[in-house]
Amino acid sequence: MKKQLPIGSIMIDISGTTLSQYDKEKIAHPNTGAIILFAQNYAEPLQVAELCQQIKAARKGAILIAVDQEGGRVQRFQNGFTRLPPVAAYAENPALTENAGWLMASELLVLGVDFSFAPVLDIDCGVSQIIGNRSFSKDCALTCQLASTFRKGMQSAGMAATGKHFPGHGAVALDSHLALPVDERDFDSIYSKDILPFKQLIQEGLEGIMPAHVVYPAIDELPAGFSAIWINEILRKQLGFNGAVFSDDLSMEGAACVGDFTERAKLARQAGCDMILVCNNESAAEQVLESTPIEPGPIREQRLLAMLGKNSLTPQQLKTSSRWQSVSEQLSKLSNSYAQ
Repeated sequence: MKKQLPIGSIMIDISGTTLSQYDKEKIAHPNTGAIILFAQNYAEPLQVAELCQQIKAARKGAILIAVDQEGGRVQRFQNGFTRLPPVAAYAENPALTENAGWLMASELLVLGVDFSFAPVLDIDCGVSQIIGNRSFSKDCALTCQLASTFRKGMQSAGMAATGKHFPGHGAVALDSHLALPVDERDFDSIYSKDILPFKQLIQEGLEGIMPAHVVYPAIDELPAGFSAIWINEILRKQLGFNGAVFSDDLSMEGAACVGDFTERAKLARQAGCDMILVCNNESAAEQVLESTPIEPGPIREQRLLAMLGKNSLTPQQLKTSSRWQSVSEQLSKLSNSYAQ
């Protein structure tokens, strides 16, 4: 019997709704640890369930399957899924928050997706269009409360949570997909507001965190996702986070300032990222897979394996449950009524 591959440290994407031979070869690479799915990988629920099975079969070892399924503007799977409102809607509907986290997680888990990159812990400061209503609130205490409740719902379904974008993306106007935002505030200003949701959820056992492609020059000249000061000193040591750190996508413009893809991956690893995301760029993914040293990392692997989904329902059991039917109806109505 062949020895199973350990979980790798690179998250990549695939091109279509089924696996090509090229996809299978990339998934089998020793450095691959996860696949992130996008709208182009989705047609309907049965198809994505089959795709998840194909991915797991191609790996010959542990692999994570992730998606961005926040709700509002960021919901990759829509046809056949409950349409989710942006999380800002829960500030006016707090009683729905835990059930919303449960439903979002359950609909993915029953098909074989391990986790959604959620919840967004950024506090909306009224300047960031890319964050905006992806944030629970402009109010720090309310953001902490709603994010904690939403995560509780995810956890009850069997899904690990990933807080993003550490230490806070809500106070910069630029979109880090397209440019490199710079947040000129001092550490105390960031710590006393933006970091508080991360701090609270870390204390509650948060499993994953994604740093921002934002520079905070008062702390470090490097973007947070490439900064050992932010990841090792502040996140790990000061805040006591011992879960998995996922880089944001290295293909984003906010990552370009540190060099080519090989250099970006190297810096992110050195800074303390456990998993490196390289999406929407096949040649970049190949470069990073080939250039990253294949090294055992028991602590890193343990952190990543904690992100595996723990599903206990079939799709039919979920859809016929009174809880799903009630919550789905409420969320669909809220989504329809909410200006996006």
